[in-house]
Amino acid sequence: MKQFRDYIKVNEISKTKVYRYIRTIFLIGLGLFTGWLFFHSPGKGLPETQQQVDSHEHQGVSAQEEIWTCSMHPQIRMHEPGKCPICAMDLIPLMQGGVTQDPTAIQLSAEAIALAHVQTSVVSKNQSAREIRLYGTVQPDERLLQSQPAHIPGRIEELDVNFTGETVKKGQILAKIYSPELIKAQQDLLEAMKMKDIQPAILEAARERLRQWKLTPDQIAAIENSGEITTEFPVLAGTSGIVMARRINVGDYVNRGTTLFDIADLSKLWVLFDAYEQDLPFIRTGDKITYTLQAMPGKTYKATVKFVDPFVDPATRVAKIRVELPNHNGQLKPEMFAAGVIQAHTDQFKNNLVIPRSAVMWTGKRSVVYVRLADEEEPTFKLREITLGPRLGNSYVVVEGLAEGEEIVTEGTFSVDAAAQLEGKPSMMSVEPASAIEKVEIASTVVCDMCRETIEKGLVKEKGVKGVNVDLDTKVVSVSFDPAKTNSKKIRKAISQLGYGADDVLADKVVYENLPACCKIE
Repeated sequence: MKQFRDYIKVNEISKTKVYRYIRTIFLIGLGLFTGWLFFHSPGKGLPETQQQVDSHEHQGVSAQEEIWTCSMHPQIRMHEPGKCPICAMDLIPLMQGGVTQDPTAIQLSAEAIALAHVQTSVVSKNQSAREIRLYGTVQPDERLLQSQPAHIPGRIEELDVNFTGETVKKGQILAKIYSPELIKAQQDLLEAMKMKDIQPAILEAARERLRQWKLTPDQIAAIENSGEITTEFPVLAGTSGIVMARRINVGDYVNRGTTLFDIADLSKLWVLFDAYEQDLPFIRTGDKITYTLQAMPGKTYKATVKFVDPFVDPATRVAKIRVELPNHNGQLKPEMFAAGVIQAHTDQFKNNLVIPRSAVMWTGKRSVVYVRLADEEEPTFKLREITLGPRLGNSYVVVEGLAEGEEIVTEGTFSVDAAAQLEGKPSMMSVEPASAIEKVEIASTVVCDMCRETIEKGLVKEKGVKGVNVDLDTKVVSVSFDPAKTNSKKIRKAISQLGYGADDVLADKVVYENLPACCKIE
């Protein structure tokens, strides 16, 4: 009996433990189910790739906007905007292209185009007019320059005009000369006067000798009537004007023909402009030019090109362009600084297309643009090489490579090119890898547009130089070059040989002295 009771007691204890276990399991299951209800995700249990797709659908474009890159160094990728650690350019948003029918084209979304400020324009034919800027100085009219010579040999006894810049009038006494030869000629004249009835030819010969020495008929008649010999004879001015140079002093001995004074008539003046050789084919005699004088602010002059120098100066590589202007009131003076503009019509390119300068990218000797494909619904662009004609201010003439009506990128071209590089599409760096090109920025002594053109044209000819850009505001010359062919030291030396300073390399003194006045540092 006792054994039976012990058995019942053990069974009750086991049953209690079982109930306790069942209750614990139930509570745990209820907790898991409740957690599943609260924290359930629609993508739970889906394949990993599907979860990523769903996640991107919720994030949208924001995930793309968090990646920033450099248009010149696409290998740079940042999660926030800033500066490129290589070239210090502003980073741009990374634009993801879409799928296009042309595998060589780059397709951009509307959001990417808006972020990169990409703008396009339709190619058309415009009146080809090249704006040529010229700089020069006012100069005396060479036809009105005159040297005042001595017609009588002798010694300078007196100077009535004795400083440069003095105004003289025609017939005014400039100096007085003592001449033994003239004294002897006067004696011969007086002796011939005594025999004028017997030997009139001798008298006429004596008079002619004095006329050869530029004595006037009144002076000769005064000698004959007075019967006295004059020891000092005056030198009379042969023209009116300004004394530019005095070449003699009191007491100097002069021969017949010796220059005493240089006199300039400034009633008419020239303006001589410097024109670079690349502009000369577009400048002709008769072209209209508008110019201003630094000494006359607010006043604009208009004139006609009267003469184009047939020679190019071998040192400065410029030719002179001449215009003429009157100077009735004498306000204009030689060596005044002038700046002019010629709107030269390029008739040989009148049927060609004209595109903005901002649309063109240079890769060494090539010029490329991005053309928008018309048969694509989304904005799609393709790189195309073109051949350029002359530069027309902020535009270029297109010789070949584009057709009228095509749409090209005119703003944000580097952003489009950066997107093409990131996707491995043809870009401006396709011919030569980006890693093979280096860039250097050099502080220079550039002053004006002529400086910029001189440096850009000169450096492009240097071996290994791929591109040149001169910023007149910061006075910095940016040069892209192939390090296998040249280096920054050679580039600085090349700039100095053009007549401009390059960082710590001084400009070539001889070349600098021959630069136009506008290119020199004041």
